[in-house]
Amino acid sequence: MPYFASGQDQDFRICKVLADVFCAILLGTFSIIFFGWLGGIVAFAILEAGLLGLDWLMPTTKDAAGVVR
Repeated sequence: MPYFASGQDQDFRICKVLADVFCAILLGTFSIIFFGWLGGIVAFAILEAGLLGLDWLMPTTKDAAGVVR
C-alpha cells in the first residue's frame, strides 16, 4: 500500500506528513517520560513498528474483496 494514494493532492500529503511527525513526537515523548531514556526508545520502536504493520495490513478501497496480504 503506498503512503500517498494517487487521489491525494499536495496539501493533503503535506498535512498527512505533519500529522505523522506530530504523533511520532508525542508518542516518543510519552514513551521516554513513562519508561526512561533506554526503555522509552525501545518502547517507541516497538510501538512504531506495530503501527506501521497495522497500517500496511489495513485494506484500502483499491484492494479486491477477500484479498489477504
